[in-house]
Amino acid sequence: MKHLAKVKNKIGQYILVIFVTLTINFALPRLAPGDPLLYFFGETTINELTAEQKQEALHSLGLGGSLWEQYWTYLKGVFTLDFGTSIKYGVAVTEVLTERIPWTLLLVGTALILSLVIGVSAGAYSAWNRGKKRDLTILTGMLTLESIPGFWIGMMFLSIFAVQLGWFPTFGAVSMVQDGTTWGYIKDVVSHAILPVITITLATVGSNYLLTRSSMLESLGQDYMTVAEAKGIKKRALVFKHALRNALLPIYTHFTLSVGTLLGGAVVIETVYSYPGIGRLLYESVTARDFPMLQGVFLLVTMGVILANLIADLTYPLFDPRVRNRKEEKGEEITHA
Repeated sequence: MKHLAKVKNKIGQYILVIFVTLTINFALPRLAPGDPLLYFFGETTINELTAEQKQEALHSLGLGGSLWEQYWTYLKGVFTLDFGTSIKYGVAVTEVLTERIPWTLLLVGTALILSLVIGVSAGAYSAWNRGKKRDLTILTGMLTLESIPGFWIGMMFLSIFAVQLGWFPTFGAVSMVQDGTTWGYIKDVVSHAILPVITITLATVGSNYLLTRSSMLESLGQDYMTVAEAKGIKKRALVFKHALRNALLPIYTHFTLSVGTLLGGAVVIETVYSYPGIGRLLYESVTARDFPMLQGVFLLVTMGVILANLIADLTYPLFDPRVRNRKEEKGEEITHA
């Protein structure tokens, strides 16, 4: 009974978080300064509109009526996936989001995986060689990367490799002119994604490295590592089967939360490279005061974060036997009761 009550309590917490999130998503665009009609009509035209015409235009964009009426319309749209019409693009918000999501998944998803693999590998290697020259060299390099803003890395790469050397495209996700073949399209997409992926990877690998190194050093100092080393277990097995395996718990948690921000994209990086992902869409929506689009993007990002936390809660016992054993013991107690 206690286990069932905890499950209900957890579900209630997530429902409350979702409700608060929806309310904040509704309020944020409306708290921002600026008139959405100014972008839609232009400064010259908007001054010629009457109050009735402005109100009619706001109603057509889903922004008319009182705040409570707008809020109720917004909640209904959330559950029917109808976020209204974009002020900037003049089409349904869901249509624009559907076009942009795959590009962000490709870009940021690839970068996060590379960052995780490189950061964990380098962190484990550095921790095993703690205090040695190779450890200090890697640590210095990672701390340097961690201190450099991602947008600066992007601007340098864009200036050197795209503009000066001409090795990569300067903007976008695909070229306007292609050879019409599938292989040519794939190469074109990859060539546009290389610089943004490398930029995001370099901007995030430092945190994965530092977390892995810290967790590994703590794991290496445990008694079971001393016993395993005394038994003559090979170095590779000590690092990967014992130390790293026990150090993966905080790394997994960090990675799961990073995945939660995946749909938000790297706003700054996508803006630097003019990459048509969710991050770039968020920037364009803010500058255009596109309330319907802002609500859709904010909702997408926050739901991604909540879903990532839920997945972390459900899968954490798979990585931590202590949590799994406690749950199994509680389950047995409930069965016997």
